[in-house]
Amino acid sequence: METTLTPEYSKTSTVWPMTIIGILFFIFGFVTWLNGSLIPFLKIICDLSTFQALYVTLVFYIAYTVMALPASWLLSKIGYKNGMAVGLAIMVVATLLFLPAAYQANYLFFLTGLFILGTGLTILQTAANPYLVILGPKESAAMRISIMGIVNKGAGVIVPLVFSAVILSDIGDASEQALLALNEQELQALSERLIIPYLYMAAVLTFLIGLVKFSPLPEITPEPQQESDNKSGILQFPQVILGAIALFAYVGVEVIAGDTIGLFGSSLGVDNFAILTSYTMAFMVLGYIIGATCIPRYLSQTHALISSAIAGALCAIAAAISAVDSSSISQLLWGFTSIPTIPNPVFFVALMGLAHALVWPSIWPLALDGLGRFTAQGSALLIMGISGGALLPMVYGALAEITTEQSAYWVALPCYLFILFYALKGHKMRQWRA
Repeated sequence: METTLTPEYSKTSTVWPMTIIGILFFIFGFVTWLNGSLIPFLKIICDLSTFQALYVTLVFYIAYTVMALPASWLLSKIGYKNGMAVGLAIMVVATLLFLPAAYQANYLFFLTGLFILGTGLTILQTAANPYLVILGPKESAAMRISIMGIVNKGAGVIVPLVFSAVILSDIGDASEQALLALNEQELQALSERLIIPYLYMAAVLTFLIGLVKFSPLPEITPEPQQESDNKSGILQFPQVILGAIALFAYVGVEVIAGDTIGLFGSSLGVDNFAILTSYTMAFMVLGYIIGATCIPRYLSQTHALISSAIAGALCAIAAAISAVDSSSISQLLWGFTSIPTIPNPVFFVALMGLAHALVWPSIWPLALDGLGRFTAQGSALLIMGISGGALLPMVYGALAEITTEQSAYWVALPCYLFILFYALKGHKMRQWRA
């Protein structure tokens, strides 16, 4: 690969760095997928439309576009390890801003805190993902990223359950209709329940600053290679430009599947709408387990990407056309357990998590291949692709306002088709053709 650990570190000394990165990926997941529960919650307490509620995803993920290049510059100045500590410190500030936001039920404060939170995560992600690519052979990079994906999405499974237990535990009927019937004082009290959880989150992030700062986490240094020597800028690498667009499409559908499923379930009268994000995340964890066990031994990174794109397209179509009054699939799969069943289109939205789980770990090594001294810029560009999580859910929300929440899932289909193009051809391109 084009970047390496500092010379004093060997392959046998990467266990601790992987552990630190794993803890950070758990935090990424916990903070990110909290939005899936927060969106329908804020929609109720702040009296928002579906489109307005999705400003949560807009401001959170747009931070990745605005701050990715500054994050790359910061890392080049202070190093990856110090950059991680700075990112965590910014996240502490953001979580503390949630305290007055919750106390006043002020949507603008919530959105400001989410943007700052996204800024801190941008710095962390820009630093953490290149570590995973270089901590071993590039052929198995997708496997290592898949392992971190299990940790990340495992947090996504847990956080809606924690949110529901802490915020809605002693409310007899937590359906949207029941919560909308609360008076202004009761809604204010409900909003204030966010204060204690965010205080705890700030404390945990503060602890992690010390863990990262004083740990023996290695620094990584660029190692220029011949392929990049005759290039004058990052825009001359089609594989990374197209990779960033593919990540834009992927993160957009990932956020749609994870963050709109609660709104969709609520519109269908599903009682447990606040925990529906857990279904999507559980399927994503299953997908990452497949990646961690099968790549590269049984499945190449390219074939994993092709399979993901095709499966995702089929799920998007099924989500848009399935009958909303039938829960036959989930009834068949887990109806004999205590896990609540869900309508078929909601099931296919959740199943999109399994379909696209391997997209992120497959694109990163394919896109960064051959960048040499431009690897840091390439990483920042790929991080900017996360802005798909800001814009595409807004497209979904606009379509949902015009048509229905279910019909709006057609927006995912062209995204999966572009990912398929990248898997078949885009990642192989090394020069632009007229």
